[in-house]
Amino acid sequence: MIKLIKTKKEHAAAIAKISALMDTDPSPGSVEENELELLALLAETYEKESIKRELPDPIEAIRFRMDQQGLVNKDLEPMIGNKSKVSEILNRKRPLSLSMIRRLNHSLGIAAEVLLQESSPKMVAEGRSPYNRK
Repeated sequence: MIKLIKTKKEHAAAIAKISALMDTDPSPGSVEENELELLALLAETYEKESIKRELPDPIEAIRFRMDQQGLVNKDLEPMIGNKSKVSEILNRKRPLSLSMIRRLNHSLGIAAEVLLQESSPKMVAEGRSPYNRK
């Protein structure tokens, strides 16, 4: 009997069953294919609701995208500002402003949710976060 997945153990069992069903390569419209689709949906729902995914650090996301697209610091100037601001942002000495976040999101396709985070857990732990000024 197929039921909602509520625990890690049930999730692991569902994944094992999904794998076994996939190995049989069920025929379209068969009972096995329907079971596979339903189990996959239940597993996906459990994962979305129960497994917390950490977002990447915003500066690391910018650096990663720069690397992917072969960009250099100068290429960020239209999105961030002058050479000095780009350097300060990439060296975590200045927080991203809302307008920078919007331009980076639009130009580089980095999710706003990622860019809106604090730039360094280490800076926050040390009390040096530019977002927590007193």
